[in-house]
Amino acid sequence: MAYIEVKDACRKYTQNGKETVVLDNVSLEIEKGEFICLLGPSGCGKSTLLNSLAGFERLNSGSVTIDGKEVEKPSVKNITIFQNYGLLPWRNVISNVKLGLEAKNISKEEADKTARKFLELVGLEGFEKRYPRQLSGGQQQRVAIARGLAVDPDIIFMDEPFGALDAITRMKLQDDMLRISREEKKTIIFVTHDIEEAVFLADRIVVMMADPGRIKSIVKVPAHSTADRTSQGFLHVRDRVFELFNMKTEEYIDYVI
Repeated sequence: MAYIEVKDACRKYTQNGKETVVLDNVSLEIEKGEFICLLGPSGCGKSTLLNSLAGFERLNSGSVTIDGKEVEKPSVKNITIFQNYGLLPWRNVISNVKLGLEAKNISKEEADKTARKFLELVGLEGFEKRYPRQLSGGQQQRVAIARGLAVDPDIIFMDEPFGALDAITRMKLQDDMLRISREEKKTIIFVTHDIEEAVFLADRIVVMMADPGRIKSIVKVPAHSTADRTSQGFLHVRDRVFELFNMKTEEYIDYVI
């Protein structure tokens, strides 16, 4: 059994008497430690799928299980990092990172040590006493990542976390996230509409299509072939994924790089 399993997931909404199918019989298996990117255009259901995995949304039919247990609500074992950072403006950096640790039965000294460890991991050593208003957008997102990692989650859900950042900052955070994922060996589900971001980060790319939202293809990214954005391996995978978006088929494509 896969660590995360989605079976025939359907999600629909009814508004003003009109039904919209957001997810249409989506099935997916994810292994522990994988970095999965959900890639697709706006309206393809990738955020809805992420929210269903994280327990924020319930399906109309089908199921989502994590480690053999059906997902019915958000779990303290998993964390979600959004695009808007979610930092508390009245808390300084280290206090924001310790927020999740406060619910755990650990000493203030241990919480402080853990928070400092992850601030160092995301490159913010020396920023402990600053407040969110004194940080750039990229630095605020680093604080959010450190806060998530500090509670030692089993799974990290990320919903376009770098979407509001400038290109240079975004690339730097992609580098950091890839390094962190390898060092911490976490299972990461990452929503993006950026093909190059998905190719750079993912072990597998779940390509989704809209109207209704469903999986068009799952692309396994060859190991170590995309670490350099200028390499032939990276460009080859990027071009193949781009081709998928131009294919007119409505059926699932078993696509191999």
